[in-house]
Amino acid sequence: MKKYCIIFLIILTLNGCQTNTNISNNRTDIINKKVDSLLGIMTLDEKIGQMNQYNGFWDVTGPAPKNGDAKFKFNNLKKGLVGSMLNVRGVEEITALQKIAVEETRLGIPLIIGNDVIHGYKTLSPIPLAEAASWDLKEIENSARIAALEASAAGTNWTFAPMVDISRDARWGRVMEGAGEDPFLGSLIAAARVRGFQGDDLSKNHTIAATAKHFAGYGFSESGRDYNTVDVSKNTLYNVILPPFKATLDAGVRTFMNGFNELDGIPVTGSSFLQRDLLKGEWEFDGFVISDWGSIREMIPHGFARDGSHATELAIKAGSDMDMESHLYIKKIKELIEAKKLDIELVDDAVSRILRVKFELGLFDDPYRYLDAEREKEVINHPDNHKAVLEMAKKSIVLLKNENQLLPLNKSDQRIALIGALANDNNSPLGNWRTNSDNKTAVTVLEGMKAYPDNKLIYSKGADVNLNDDGVVKFHEKVKINDSDKSGFNAAKNAAKNADVVVMVLGEDGFQSGEGRSRTDIGIPGVQQELLEEVYKVNKNIVLVLMNGRPLNINWADKNIPSIVEAWQLGTQTGNAVAQVLYGDYNPSGKLPMSFPRGVGQIPIYYNYKNTGRPGPSNTVFWSQYNDQLNTPLYPFGYGLSYTSFEYSNLKIDNKNLTVGNSINVSVDLKNTGNYTGKEVVQLYIKDRFASVTRPVRELKGFEMISLNPGEIKTVNFEISETLLQFYSANEIWESESGFFDIFIGTNSNADLQESFELIK
Repeated sequence: MKKYCIIFLIILTLNGCQTNTNISNNRTDIINKKVDSLLGIMTLDEKIGQMNQYNGFWDVTGPAPKNGDAKFKFNNLKKGLVGSMLNVRGVEEITALQKIAVEETRLGIPLIIGNDVIHGYKTLSPIPLAEAASWDLKEIENSARIAALEASAAGTNWTFAPMVDISRDARWGRVMEGAGEDPFLGSLIAAARVRGFQGDDLSKNHTIAATAKHFAGYGFSESGRDYNTVDVSKNTLYNVILPPFKATLDAGVRTFMNGFNELDGIPVTGSSFLQRDLLKGEWEFDGFVISDWGSIREMIPHGFARDGSHATELAIKAGSDMDMESHLYIKKIKELIEAKKLDIELVDDAVSRILRVKFELGLFDDPYRYLDAEREKEVINHPDNHKAVLEMAKKSIVLLKNENQLLPLNKSDQRIALIGALANDNNSPLGNWRTNSDNKTAVTVLEGMKAYPDNKLIYSKGADVNLNDDGVVKFHEKVKINDSDKSGFNAAKNAAKNADVVVMVLGEDGFQSGEGRSRTDIGIPGVQQELLEEVYKVNKNIVLVLMNGRPLNINWADKNIPSIVEAWQLGTQTGNAVAQVLYGDYNPSGKLPMSFPRGVGQIPIYYNYKNTGRPGPSNTVFWSQYNDQLNTPLYPFGYGLSYTSFEYSNLKIDNKNLTVGNSINVSVDLKNTGNYTGKEVVQLYIKDRFASVTRPVRELKGFEMISLNPGEIKTVNFEISETLLQFYSANEIWESESGFFDIFIGTNSNADLQESFELIK
């Protein structure tokens, strides 16, 4: 502990400033003084060390590594040449690491411990795309809060989330990790997740620093193929891609992560425009930027950097502050400075940013503040956490179709055949990005439905989906999909023949979406589609429950199956959530955050498209269309049904003229015309008829979730101000422009109740 005294004296001296100042107003100044004081006593090697992040490399509680890469990393840790570690989990392991950093190095600078806490730690919420389908910002924020509670209790103080990439391509596996296709909804969700992770005081030991990723454009990878090239216009960059990142900044996010893609011919890890000019310049971001895994080194195969030394130079000059697992900063920075190819001021700036976040987390006040074994035992998998993720899961479910009111199921006196390997799968429902959790810990749909014992429930697997040994896929492995074994078909058909209702749970394995899991065929994988068609031949009363991490092509099901439930991958409480929705104990209210295509040939498909000069339809072929398919999606953005029905009427606008500094009010009456209490997400869309650059046919600009009893009517109000109409214009600034605007309000992005107004400037 003697070595830690240098830091302690700096902090103690500067903390005295707080007695004579307003702490809340001057906290940033105080931290900056602490950072400057510490920076002044650091050697160049120690500074470079803070810019270096290593993956967990050995069992910390076991013997020290004796050779290889692990020994190299271990020795650097003991020398104070490591600023952060990732993928180290649990209080025992992290305490051992922190002791080395704090008690065995010259300055005792604590480590910041990062992990991919994407949709929970041990207790898993739905995948982020599913959460986005709830359109419930408070519930999404609470989900991130639960994740932060568990992660922080296990010693993690930094998450590489939220992923805020907008994407219009269901082929891209990482759509499961984001909020879908819309920048307005995506921005609100991004900010909610940051608030959930970080709370209102980052120094509290139940909060963790959030990361906005991937900066920027990753969701537009060509062909939906992960790690691929991105080529978008400045218009798309500013109006679609950047808004969620700016929303996280406004919400106080403390770190950004760059990515694997290039933008405008430059890998984003080496983009000065994104990191220096925009993020740290125009946006005045004072946190730090971390590379994605190995992305600094990957600028070499990109063809942007000659070698490791050049890649290091490019990344630092561009504004990438911390190197995740390229091992280049630790090896190359010093020689670059000595060769006068790098200015020490760039290093000082990066280190200052990293230290600032560590001070904000309270790690210098108490390096062990996150490391309490008793708290870890108490918080992890607490019943309240399971209750919270169950609520999130129920709200994430989207009812796509319900002909003849097949749902909700009767709670007694029904013979129900439950079919599908995924119905009895306790692993796939966890989804991807759950490396902190435990395999096979999800409640299965079979278990959830057994909680309703007054029906006769018969289960038949039908066919396997995942053919990997014991059904468990590692993060870096491919899923072996069953595309031939139909030996269970007959048993499934026999179970269905005499059933009143058949519930079929079909879809993707939990590792068929996520990083590195792009697909060209986004149909129901393997032999499951054939199983569905075979069962349909013997019993048409089918409820199809989809379990998936992306929009799927379900054309056949839409035409033939009476009831379809989009259940995504809902995490730990999957089975209970699905069962409660199927049996009507929860009336589904989810809305799609991504359009479902009619075929992969439509992709990318999204509601806020541009009109073109030949929008059609026309009685000739010379308009923007497909000759073999409709232009429209199978299910549009914002779509989702309920067990009840809603009627929209009486759209009113209180002023047809909007001026700067004022606002107009738009209202609509919503009536529950069905037999169940239900919730409806009322959606407001606006179309800018003409502008200095072409504008989308409509854009989401507001929504309200309204709960109504049968027969009840409520008036829903939206306020429209000039700022709501701003966009990145031909002047290359955010501004609104005078002109005429159309308003659409309704149940999804095809809303047809319409009014109009004029903006006068």
